[in-house]
Amino acid sequence: MLNTHVRPVRDLRNNYPELANIVKENDHIIITNNGKSESVLISMDSFKKYEEFLHYRYIDEKLAEAETQANNPNTKWHSHEEVWGELRSKYGL
Repeated sequence: MLNTHVRPVRDLRNNYPELANIVKENDHIIITNNGKSESVLISMDSFKKYEEFLHYRYIDEKLAEAETQANNPNTKWHSHEEVWGELRSKYGL
């Protein structure tokens, strides 16, 4: 189960091995500075999963935008040849 721990920034220097053990258990730690939340310490595995989530969310948003644009009757469509012709001239392909 995911637990949230709150620790002061000085613990990064003074108690890092303990913090590392906490994040290895897939918990996360909110780091505070002068009593205010400043950052979050998470495991690399959790970070990779978060990045993957953001990537898929970005793709989903772009596909939704493309679908909206495709359903718009004012959308101008280009042929395959037009698109590749423009790319070849622009990028020297």
